Amino acid sequence: MTHSQTAVFRRLVRDHMADAPVVVPLGSTAAETVALMAQNRASAAVVVDGDGAIRGILTEQDVVRRIACRRIGHQPVDGLMTRPVFTVRADDPLYRAIGFMRRKRLRHMPVVDDGGRLVGMLFLHDALGSAVGPLLEEIDRLTHEDTMEGLAQVKAAEVELARRLLADEVPAPEIQALVSDINNDLYRRVLRLVTAELESDGWGAAPVPFAAIVMGSGGRRESFLFPDQDNGFVLADYPDEAHAAIDPWFIECAERMTRALDRLGFRLCKGGVMATNPLWRKSISQWKAQVAGWMRKKHEAMLLFCDIFFDFLPVWGERRLAEDLRAFVTETAPKNPLFLREMFGIQADHRAGIGLFNRFITERQDPEHKGHINLKLMGTLPLAEAVRLWALRHGVAETGTLARIQALHAMDKLSEDEADRLRAAFVFITGLQLRQQIADYDAGRPVGNFVDPKSLTDRERETLKDAFRAINDFRARLKSELTGRLL
Repeated sequence: MTHSQTAVFRRLVRDHMADAPVVVPLGSTAAETVALMAQNRASAAVVVDGDGAIRGILTEQDVVRRIACRRIGHQPVDGLMTRPVFTVRADDPLYRAIGFMRRKRLRHMPVVDDGGRLVGMLFLHDALGSAVGPLLEEIDRLTHEDTMEGLAQVKAAEVELARRLLADEVPAPEIQALVSDINNDLYRRVLRLVTAELESDGWGAAPVPFAAIVMGSGGRRESFLFPDQDNGFVLADYPDEAHAAIDPWFIECAERMTRALDRLGFRLCKGGVMATNPLWRKSISQWKAQVAGWMRKKHEAMLLFCDIFFDFLPVWGERRLAEDLRAFVTETAPKNPLFLREMFGIQADHRAGIGLFNRFITERQDPEHKGHINLKLMGTLPLAEAVRLWALRHGVAETGTLARIQALHAMDKLSEDEADRLRAAFVFITGLQLRQQIADYDAGRPVGNFVDPKSLTDRERETLKDAFRAINDFRARLKSELTGRLL
């Protein structure tokens, strides 16, 4: 494709920001600031303090309303600028910035890095060049105000967006990544609401810094349309004797968060993999001790916990806590080959859906889906599990399946042919899954992972068989490498 009408959903603010044309320090006079704006043909000037932090902005409208014809050019700009200043991060999705600027009627907005330092300026007219016609309505729906009603509109807009992207021939993994980003952004926005409610209800601010993490498909950025909740909290360390005073705040936060997410369509996890469960709500030191214990004891339940946990990704709060935990896992797993062998053992029966005589393995028990292929259980699950184990074995920190395949290939742990077959298998199977989920949604059926092989073209059936064979071939090699057994 030379151009995609939906490209705006795959771009970041940094892709469209310009250099900040005028930056002035606090204390600059109005006359000096206006002169610089005129000299640079700038519609705004950003005012910063001595540390470079943004303190205000002076726009053309401010000049007209507060300065022109009033002979106050000698006055400091501090009392004439607009504040506080709305900002956007360079790594934020472009569509969110567009929606926010349209809602707040902003013509430009300063762009900052993770530390809040000015790195550029986003102009609405430039950003809109990537969003034409009816897409603006979708952008507005995806960037509603942070209310539960607004967030429900965001969740509802995902299906239509996925449909547009699929019709635009965007590869399914890219759509999954975008859906995951929207879902993870909903986590952040829910937590903003919840933490504000806690303060207003007398609970105060969080007693210690913490990070909220998502696990499973959300952590791999491979979510489909209606994922379950798999989340946890990583807290900064605190004295043991303070637990009774600190933990109640996080229990309340977790309960409010999970209830709110459930109302938005993120189903409560039946297995209790949520921050409401103390197993998934711990300090950073407790998390490390727990993971080390899981690796040592090799009990089946603990191995299953690891399987859920290892794809975690931070979505809120102090990212450094989650990054510290990721570094611990990445360093520790390769030192425990027996643990990885046991992990493979509990997944040994998770083969891709092709059996004897080159026939698909189809559902036999569920009458509603009898004769259908479960693309998750027989496709993406055995592939993602196997790639995850091989990545853990070789100290790969990435969580996404395709990112892990790329990293393993770069390390010569996957051949060019093997990596190519696994990438192609993942892209094709996830494409079929997404297409089927949209069809289920349109038909009013429960959205799932079953596809009727009769609904596929001859070419699609053959391609799916090739994908399943690639997964099983890789799993056979993994079995030999990790266990020393060939069969």
